[in-house]
Amino acid sequence: MKHYLVGGAVRDRLLGLPVVDRDWVVVGSTPADMLQAGFRSVGKDFPVFLHPDSHEEYALARVERKTGPGYHGFEFTTDSSVTLEEDLSRRDLTINAIAQRDDGELVDPYNGKEDIENRVLRHVSDAFVEDPVRILRVARFMARFRHLGFTIAEETLELMRSMVRDGETDNLVAERVWQEMSGALKARSPDAFFSALRDCHALVVVLPEVDALFGVPQPARWHPEIDSGIHTLMVLQQASLASGELDVRFAAVCHDLGKATTPAEILPSHHGHEKRGAALSEGLCERLRVPRKTRDLAVLTARWHTHSHRSRELTPSKLATFLQAMDVVRKPERFEQYLLVCEADARGRLGHDGTDYPQAAFLRGVAEVFRQVDSAAIARATPDKTTIPERIREARVLAIGDYLNRGSGAGARD
Repeated sequence: MKHYLVGGAVRDRLLGLPVVDRDWVVVGSTPADMLQAGFRSVGKDFPVFLHPDSHEEYALARVERKTGPGYHGFEFTTDSSVTLEEDLSRRDLTINAIAQRDDGELVDPYNGKEDIENRVLRHVSDAFVEDPVRILRVARFMARFRHLGFTIAEETLELMRSMVRDGETDNLVAERVWQEMSGALKARSPDAFFSALRDCHALVVVLPEVDALFGVPQPARWHPEIDSGIHTLMVLQQASLASGELDVRFAAVCHDLGKATTPAEILPSHHGHEKRGAALSEGLCERLRVPRKTRDLAVLTARWHTHSHRSRELTPSKLATFLQAMDVVRKPERFEQYLLVCEADARGRLGHDGTDYPQAAFLRGVAEVFRQVDSAAIARATPDKTTIPERIREARVLAIGDYLNRGSGAGARD
Protein backbone atom coordinates (compact mmCIF):
# COMPACT_ATOMS: atom_id res chain seq x y z
CA MET A 1 0.00 0.00 0.00
CA LYS A 2 1.42 3.41 -1.05
CA HIS A 3 -0.22 6.78 -0.48
CA TYR A 4 0.38 10.16 -2.13
CA LEU A 5 -0.80 13.69 -1.44
CA VAL A 6 -2.77 14.83 -4.49
CA GLY A 7 -4.90 17.56 -6.00
CA GLY A 8 -5.51 20.95 -4.48
CA ALA A 9 -3.06 20.60 -1.62
CA VAL A 10 -0.14 20.06 -3.99
CA ARG A 11 -1.35 22.74 -6.42
CA ASP A 12 -1.89 25.41 -3.75
CA ARG A 13 1.48 24.73 -2.12
CA LEU A 14 3.18 25.26 -5.48
CA LEU A 15 1.22 28.50 -5.89
CA GLY A 16 2.27 29.69 -2.46
CA LEU A 17 -1.33 29.64 -1.22
CA PRO A 18 -2.58 28.33 2.14
CA VAL A 19 -3.40 24.61 2.06
CA VAL A 20 -6.84 24.14 3.61
CA ASP A 21 -7.67 20.49 2.88
CA ARG A 22 -5.40 17.57 2.12
CA ASP A 23 -6.55 14.62 0.00
CA TRP A 24 -4.66 11.39 -0.55
CA VAL A 25 -4.71 8.65 -3.15
CA VAL A 26 -3.82 5.07 -2.20
CA VAL A 27 -2.19 2.70 -4.70
CA GLY A 28 -2.00 -1.08 -4.36
CA SER A 29 -4.77 -1.49 -1.81
CA THR A 30 -8.32 -2.81 -1.52
CA PRO A 31 -11.32 -1.75 0.58
CA ALA A 32 -10.71 -4.71 2.87
CA ASP A 33 -7.09 -3.64 3.38
CA MET A 34 -8.19 -0.11 4.27
CA LEU A 35 -10.77 -1.28 6.78
CA GLN A 36 -8.29 -3.67 8.35
CA ALA A 37 -5.85 -0.75 8.76
CA GLY A 38 -8.45 1.16 10.76
CA PHE A 39 -9.79 3.49 8.05
CA ARG A 40 -13.52 4.30 7.99
CA SER A 41 -15.42 4.02 4.70
CA VAL A 42 -17.33 7.17 3.62
CA GLY A 43 -17.43 6.95 -0.18
CA LYS A 44 -20.77 6.66 -1.96
CA ASP A 45 -19.81 6.31 -5.64
CA PHE A 46 -16.31 4.88 -5.14
CA PRO A 47 -14.10 3.82 -2.21
CA VAL A 48 -13.08 6.78 -0.04
CA PHE A 49 -11.89 6.38 3.54
CA LEU A 50 -11.15 8.59 6.53
CA HIS A 51 -7.80 8.20 8.26
CA PRO A 52 -8.31 6.92 11.83
CA ASP A 53 -6.22 9.75 13.35
CA SER A 54 -6.09 12.74 10.97
CA HIS A 55 -9.60 12.11 9.51
CA GLU A 56 -8.27 13.21 6.11
CA GLU A 57 -9.71 11.56 3.00
CA TYR A 58 -7.88 8.67 1.36
CA ALA A 59 -9.30 7.46 -1.96
CA LEU A 60 -8.30 4.27 -3.73
CA ALA A 61 -6.62 4.92 -7.07
CA ARG A 62 -9.21 4.54 -9.78
CA VAL A 63 -9.85 4.68 -13.50
CA GLU A 64 -13.22 5.49 -15.02
CA ARG A 65 -15.15 4.63 -18.17
CA LYS A 66 -17.95 6.68 -19.70
CA THR A 67 -21.19 4.66 -19.74
CA GLY A 68 -23.90 7.32 -20.11
CA PRO A 69 -24.61 11.05 -20.39
CA GLY A 70 -23.91 13.62 -17.71
CA TYR A 71 -22.05 13.71 -14.43
CA HIS A 72 -23.23 10.32 -13.16
CA GLY A 73 -22.64 8.38 -16.39
CA PHE A 74 -19.38 6.70 -15.30
CA GLU A 75 -18.21 3.27 -14.25
CA PHE A 76 -15.22 3.09 -11.90
CA THR A 77 -12.47 0.52 -11.45
CA THR A 78 -10.56 0.65 -8.15
CA ASP A 79 -8.71 -2.63 -7.90
CA SER A 80 -5.15 -2.81 -6.55
CA SER A 81 -3.64 -2.92 -10.05
CA VAL A 82 -4.56 0.71 -10.87
CA THR A 83 -1.40 2.81 -11.03
CA LEU A 84 -0.85 6.33 -9.77
CA GLU A 85 -0.34 7.61 -13.33
CA GLU A 86 -3.65 6.05 -14.40
CA ASP A 87 -5.41 7.73 -11.50
CA LEU A 88 -3.88 11.13 -12.32
CA SER A 89 -4.85 10.75 -15.99
CA ARG A 90 -8.56 10.93 -15.15
CA ARG A 91 -8.27 14.34 -13.50
CA ASP A 92 -9.55 17.49 -15.15
CA LEU A 93 -6.61 19.89 -15.33
CA THR A 94 -2.86 19.36 -15.32
CA ILE A 95 -2.47 21.63 -12.29
CA ASN A 96 -4.67 19.18 -10.37
CA ALA A 97 -2.89 16.07 -11.67
CA ILE A 98 0.25 16.31 -9.54
CA ALA A 99 1.03 13.93 -6.68
CA GLN A 100 3.59 14.23 -3.90
CA ARG A 101 5.44 11.43 -2.16
CA ASP A 102 6.16 11.39 1.57
CA ASP A 103 9.65 12.72 0.93
CA GLY A 104 8.26 15.72 -0.95
CA GLU A 105 9.19 14.50 -4.44
CA LEU A 106 6.56 15.31 -7.07
CA VAL A 107 5.01 12.85 -9.48
CA ASP A 108 4.00 15.05 -12.42
CA PRO A 109 3.39 13.01 -15.58
CA TYR A 110 1.30 15.74 -17.28
CA ASN A 111 3.56 18.75 -16.64
CA GLY A 112 1.21 20.42 -14.20
CA LYS A 113 4.07 22.19 -12.41
CA GLU A 114 5.09 23.85 -15.66
CA ASP A 115 1.50 24.99 -16.27
CA ILE A 116 1.38 26.41 -12.74
CA GLU A 117 4.56 28.36 -13.44
CA ASN A 118 3.11 29.59 -16.76
CA ARG A 119 -0.30 30.29 -15.19
CA VAL A 120 -2.25 28.10 -17.63
CA LEU A 121 -5.36 25.99 -17.10
CA ARG A 122 -4.96 22.99 -19.43
CA HIS A 123 -6.91 19.73 -19.69
CA VAL A 124 -5.07 16.48 -18.95
CA SER A 125 -6.51 14.41 -21.79
CA ASP A 126 -9.39 14.22 -24.25
CA ALA A 127 -11.32 12.36 -21.54
CA PHE A 128 -12.09 15.89 -20.33
CA VAL A 129 -15.04 15.96 -22.76
CA GLU A 130 -16.79 13.11 -20.92
CA ASP A 131 -17.87 15.26 -17.96
CA PRO A 132 -19.68 18.58 -18.63
CA VAL A 133 -19.14 19.69 -15.03
CA ARG A 134 -15.51 20.22 -15.98
CA ILE A 135 -16.55 23.27 -18.00
CA LEU A 136 -17.97 24.79 -14.85
CA ARG A 137 -14.88 23.81 -12.86
CA VAL A 138 -12.53 25.51 -15.32
CA ALA A 139 -14.67 28.65 -15.11
CA ARG A 140 -14.60 28.44 -11.31
CA PHE A 141 -10.81 28.08 -11.32
CA MET A 142 -10.65 31.25 -13.41
CA ALA A 143 -12.71 33.01 -10.73
CA ARG A 144 -10.29 31.73 -8.12
CA PHE A 145 -6.98 32.28 -9.92
CA ARG A 146 -7.40 35.05 -12.52
CA HIS A 147 -5.77 37.57 -10.15
CA LEU A 148 -2.65 35.40 -10.29
CA GLY A 149 -2.53 35.77 -14.06
CA PHE A 150 -4.11 32.45 -15.10
CA THR A 151 -5.63 31.99 -18.54
CA ILE A 152 -7.30 29.02 -20.24
CA ALA A 153 -5.17 27.18 -22.79
CA GLU A 154 -6.53 27.75 -26.28
CA GLU A 155 -6.80 24.00 -26.95
CA THR A 156 -8.75 23.55 -23.72
CA LEU A 157 -11.07 26.42 -24.60
CA GLU A 158 -11.71 24.87 -27.99
CA LEU A 159 -12.41 21.51 -26.35
CA MET A 160 -14.94 23.20 -24.08
CA ARG A 161 -16.59 24.82 -27.10
CA SER A 162 -16.84 21.44 -28.82
CA MET A 163 -18.58 20.03 -25.74
CA VAL A 164 -21.16 22.82 -25.91
CA ARG A 165 -21.67 22.20 -29.65
CA ASP A 166 -22.13 18.49 -28.98
CA GLY A 167 -24.82 19.16 -26.36
CA GLU A 168 -22.83 17.90 -23.36
CA THR A 169 -23.79 20.97 -21.33
CA ASP A 170 -27.46 20.08 -21.81
CA ASN A 171 -26.85 17.28 -19.29
CA LEU A 172 -25.77 19.58 -16.45
CA VAL A 173 -28.03 19.25 -13.42
CA ALA A 174 -29.23 22.27 -11.47
CA GLU A 175 -27.52 21.29 -8.22
CA ARG A 176 -24.08 21.09 -9.82
CA VAL A 177 -24.54 24.36 -11.70
CA TRP A 178 -25.43 26.15 -8.47
CA GLN A 179 -22.67 24.38 -6.53
CA GLU A 180 -19.99 25.52 -8.98
CA MET A 181 -21.47 29.00 -9.47
CA SER A 182 -21.82 29.67 -5.75
CA GLY A 183 -18.21 28.58 -5.28
CA ALA A 184 -17.15 30.97 -8.03
CA LEU A 185 -19.18 33.81 -6.53
CA LYS A 186 -17.25 33.43 -3.29
CA ALA A 187 -13.89 33.50 -5.09
CA ARG A 188 -11.50 36.40 -5.66
CA SER A 189 -12.75 37.32 -9.18
CA PRO A 190 -16.30 35.97 -9.59
CA ASP A 191 -16.89 37.89 -12.83
CA ALA A 192 -14.21 35.68 -14.44
CA PHE A 193 -16.55 32.69 -14.04
CA PHE A 194 -19.16 34.27 -16.30
CA SER A 195 -16.56 35.55 -18.77
CA ALA A 196 -15.06 32.07 -19.10
CA LEU A 197 -18.46 30.49 -19.71
CA ARG A 198 -19.20 33.11 -22.33
CA ASP A 199 -15.83 32.55 -24.01
CA CYS A 200 -16.60 28.86 -24.47
CA HIS A 201 -20.24 29.58 -25.49
CA ALA A 202 -21.66 27.77 -22.45
CA LEU A 203 -23.19 30.83 -20.76
CA VAL A 204 -26.20 30.81 -23.10
CA VAL A 205 -26.92 27.21 -22.06
CA VAL A 206 -26.19 27.45 -18.34
CA LEU A 207 -27.40 31.00 -17.62
CA PRO A 208 -29.36 32.25 -20.65
CA GLU A 209 -30.79 35.16 -18.64
CA VAL A 210 -27.28 36.53 -18.07
CA ASP A 211 -26.00 35.75 -21.56
CA ALA A 212 -28.93 37.67 -23.09
CA LEU A 213 -27.67 40.91 -21.51
CA PHE A 214 -24.60 41.09 -23.73
CA GLY A 215 -25.13 43.31 -26.74
CA VAL A 216 -28.12 45.10 -25.19
CA PRO A 217 -27.44 48.88 -25.23
CA GLN A 218 -28.01 51.35 -22.40
CA PRO A 219 -28.07 55.18 -22.53
CA ALA A 220 -24.47 56.39 -22.87
CA ARG A 221 -25.26 59.36 -20.61
CA TRP A 222 -25.66 57.04 -17.62
CA HIS A 223 -23.70 54.05 -18.86
CA PRO A 224 -20.53 54.94 -20.78
CA GLU A 225 -19.81 51.21 -21.09
CA ILE A 226 -23.07 50.92 -23.12
CA ASP A 227 -23.37 47.11 -23.03
CA SER A 228 -25.71 45.72 -20.33
CA GLY A 229 -23.70 42.51 -19.99
CA ILE A 230 -20.44 44.36 -19.48
CA HIS A 231 -22.19 46.59 -16.95
CA THR A 232 -23.41 43.53 -15.02
CA LEU A 233 -19.88 42.14 -14.73
CA MET A 234 -18.61 45.56 -13.64
CA VAL A 235 -21.30 45.69 -10.94
CA LEU A 236 -20.28 42.21 -9.79
CA GLN A 237 -16.68 43.40 -9.53
CA GLN A 238 -17.75 46.35 -7.38
CA ALA A 239 -19.99 44.16 -5.21
CA SER A 240 -17.08 41.78 -4.68
CA LEU A 241 -14.89 44.64 -3.50
CA ALA A 242 -17.60 45.71 -1.05
CA SER A 243 -18.63 42.32 0.32
CA GLY A 244 -17.57 38.69 0.43
CA GLU A 245 -21.17 37.55 0.94
CA LEU A 246 -22.60 35.18 -1.63
CA ASP A 247 -26.06 36.79 -1.43
CA VAL A 248 -24.73 40.26 -2.27
CA ARG A 249 -22.70 39.03 -5.21
CA PHE A 250 -25.51 36.92 -6.64
CA ALA A 251 -27.94 39.85 -6.36
CA ALA A 252 -25.44 41.93 -8.34
CA VAL A 253 -25.58 39.34 -11.15
CA CYS A 254 -29.38 39.41 -11.21
CA HIS A 255 -30.09 43.11 -10.66
CA ASP A 256 -30.51 44.08 -14.34
CA LEU A 257 -31.77 40.85 -15.92
CA GLY A 258 -34.89 42.66 -17.10
CA LYS A 259 -32.88 44.74 -19.56
CA ALA A 260 -32.48 41.69 -21.78
CA THR A 261 -36.25 41.69 -22.44
CA THR A 262 -36.69 45.40 -23.14
CA PRO A 263 -38.74 45.94 -26.34
CA ALA A 264 -36.42 46.90 -29.18
CA GLU A 265 -38.46 49.97 -30.06
CA ILE A 266 -37.67 51.73 -26.75
CA LEU A 267 -33.95 50.94 -26.59
CA PRO A 268 -31.59 52.16 -25.22
CA SER A 269 -34.15 53.14 -22.54
CA HIS A 270 -35.24 50.33 -20.23
CA HIS A 271 -38.56 51.44 -18.79
CA GLY A 272 -40.11 48.69 -16.65
CA HIS A 273 -37.01 46.51 -16.54
CA GLU A 274 -37.27 46.24 -12.74
CA LYS A 275 -40.47 44.15 -12.71
CA ARG A 276 -39.30 42.04 -15.64
CA GLY A 277 -35.96 41.51 -13.90
CA ALA A 278 -37.63 40.38 -10.68
CA ALA A 279 -39.63 37.77 -12.60
CA LEU A 280 -36.55 36.56 -14.48
CA SER A 281 -34.58 36.34 -11.22
CA GLU A 282 -37.38 34.30 -9.67
CA GLY A 283 -37.35 31.89 -12.60
CA LEU A 284 -33.56 31.53 -12.61
CA CYS A 285 -33.53 30.82 -8.87
CA GLU A 286 -36.30 28.25 -9.18
CA ARG A 287 -34.49 26.46 -12.01
CA LEU A 288 -31.16 26.32 -10.15
CA ARG A 289 -32.81 25.67 -6.76
CA VAL A 290 -31.11 28.67 -5.23
CA PRO A 291 -31.55 28.88 -1.42
CA ARG A 292 -34.50 31.02 -0.37
CA LYS A 293 -32.47 33.67 1.47
CA THR A 294 -30.20 34.19 -1.53
CA ARG A 295 -33.16 34.25 -3.91
CA ASP A 296 -35.13 36.80 -1.88
CA LEU A 297 -32.34 39.39 -1.93
CA ALA A 298 -31.81 38.90 -5.67
CA VAL A 299 -35.49 39.28 -6.52
CA LEU A 300 -36.00 42.31 -4.27
CA THR A 301 -32.88 44.02 -5.59
CA ALA A 302 -33.93 43.49 -9.20
CA ARG A 303 -37.38 44.93 -8.42
CA TRP A 304 -36.35 47.93 -6.31
CA HIS A 305 -32.77 48.95 -7.14
CA THR A 306 -33.75 52.06 -9.10
CA HIS A 307 -35.77 53.26 -6.09
CA SER A 308 -32.49 53.56 -4.23
CA HIS A 309 -30.82 55.53 -7.02
CA ARG A 310 -33.64 58.09 -7.17
CA SER A 311 -34.66 57.91 -3.52
CA ARG A 312 -34.28 61.64 -2.96
CA GLU A 313 -36.91 62.25 -5.63
CA LEU A 314 -39.52 59.96 -4.04
CA THR A 315 -42.48 61.20 -2.02
CA PRO A 316 -42.93 60.07 1.60
CA SER A 317 -45.75 57.83 0.39
CA LYS A 318 -43.57 56.11 -2.23
CA LEU A 319 -40.72 55.76 0.24
CA ALA A 320 -43.07 54.08 2.72
CA THR A 321 -44.32 51.68 0.04
CA PHE A 322 -40.77 50.82 -0.95
CA LEU A 323 -39.55 50.27 2.63
CA GLN A 324 -42.56 48.10 3.40
CA ALA A 325 -41.81 45.96 0.35
CA MET A 326 -38.21 45.65 1.53
CA ASP A 327 -39.44 44.54 4.99
CA VAL A 328 -36.92 46.82 6.67
CA VAL A 329 -38.44 46.32 10.13
CA ARG A 330 -37.88 42.56 10.25
CA LYS A 331 -34.95 42.31 7.80
CA PRO A 332 -32.53 45.18 8.54
CA GLU A 333 -29.49 43.09 7.58
CA ARG A 334 -30.99 42.29 4.18
CA PHE A 335 -31.67 45.99 3.60
CA GLU A 336 -27.98 46.71 4.21
CA GLN A 337 -27.09 44.04 1.65
CA TYR A 338 -29.49 45.64 -0.81
CA LEU A 339 -27.80 49.01 -0.33
CA LEU A 340 -24.40 47.44 -1.00
CA VAL A 341 -25.64 46.10 -4.35
CA CYS A 342 -27.19 49.46 -5.26
CA GLU A 343 -23.92 51.22 -4.49
CA ALA A 344 -22.08 48.65 -6.61
CA ASP A 345 -24.60 49.32 -9.40
CA ALA A 346 -23.81 53.03 -9.26
CA ARG A 347 -20.07 52.36 -9.35
CA GLY A 348 -20.15 49.55 -11.90
CA ARG A 349 -19.99 51.95 -14.83
CA LEU A 350 -17.07 53.02 -16.96
CA GLY A 351 -15.20 55.78 -15.13
CA HIS A 352 -17.50 55.71 -12.07
CA ASP A 353 -15.76 53.20 -9.81
CA GLY A 354 -14.99 55.94 -7.25
CA THR A 355 -18.44 57.55 -7.30
CA ASP A 356 -19.93 58.59 -3.96
CA TYR A 357 -23.34 57.12 -3.14
CA PRO A 358 -25.12 59.43 -0.68
CA GLN A 359 -28.43 57.64 -1.31
CA ALA A 360 -27.34 54.84 1.03
CA ALA A 361 -26.98 57.15 4.04
CA PHE A 362 -30.20 58.93 3.12
CA LEU A 363 -32.17 55.66 2.96
CA ARG A 364 -30.69 54.44 6.23
CA GLY A 365 -32.06 57.56 7.88
CA VAL A 366 -35.49 57.17 6.31
CA ALA A 367 -35.58 53.46 7.21
CA GLU A 368 -34.77 54.25 10.84
CA VAL A 369 -37.69 56.71 11.00
CA PHE A 370 -39.92 54.07 9.38
CA ARG A 371 -38.91 51.52 12.03
CA GLN A 372 -39.45 53.90 14.94
CA VAL A 373 -43.19 54.16 14.34
CA ASP A 374 -44.82 52.21 17.19
CA SER A 375 -47.10 49.91 15.23
CA ALA A 376 -48.15 47.98 18.36
CA ALA A 377 -49.36 51.17 20.05
CA ILE A 378 -51.28 52.15 16.92
CA ALA A 379 -52.91 48.72 16.80
CA ARG A 380 -54.01 48.98 20.45
CA ALA A 381 -55.48 52.44 19.90
CA THR A 382 -57.42 51.57 16.75
CA PRO A 383 -61.03 50.47 17.47
CA ASP A 384 -61.66 49.14 13.96
CA LYS A 385 -59.02 46.45 13.67
CA THR A 386 -59.50 46.14 9.91
CA THR A 387 -57.97 49.59 9.49
CA ILE A 388 -54.80 48.89 11.48
CA PRO A 389 -52.52 48.45 8.42
CA GLU A 390 -53.83 51.71 6.95
CA ARG A 391 -53.30 53.60 10.24
CA ILE A 392 -49.74 52.28 10.55
CA ARG A 393 -48.95 53.26 6.98
CA GLU A 394 -50.34 56.76 7.52
CA ALA A 395 -48.16 57.18 10.61
CA ARG A 396 -45.08 56.05 8.73
CA VAL A 397 -45.75 58.39 5.81
CA LEU A 398 -46.17 61.32 8.25
CA ALA A 399 -43.00 60.37 10.12
CA ILE A 400 -41.01 60.24 6.87
CA GLY A 401 -42.45 63.58 5.79
CA ASP A 402 -41.48 65.17 9.11
CA TYR A 403 -37.99 63.74 8.80
CA LEU A 404 -37.54 65.18 5.33
CA ASN A 405 -38.85 68.57 6.41
CA ARG A 406 -36.43 68.65 9.35
CA GLY A 407 -33.55 68.97 6.92
CA SER A 408 -32.65 65.64 5.35
CA GLY A 409 -32.11 67.59 2.15
CA ALA A 410 -34.83 65.91 0.10
CA GLY A 411 -37.87 68.04 0.80
CA ALA A 412 -41.21 66.34 1.46
CA ARG A 413 -43.94 66.12 -1.11
CA ASP A 414 -47.40 64.56 -0.76
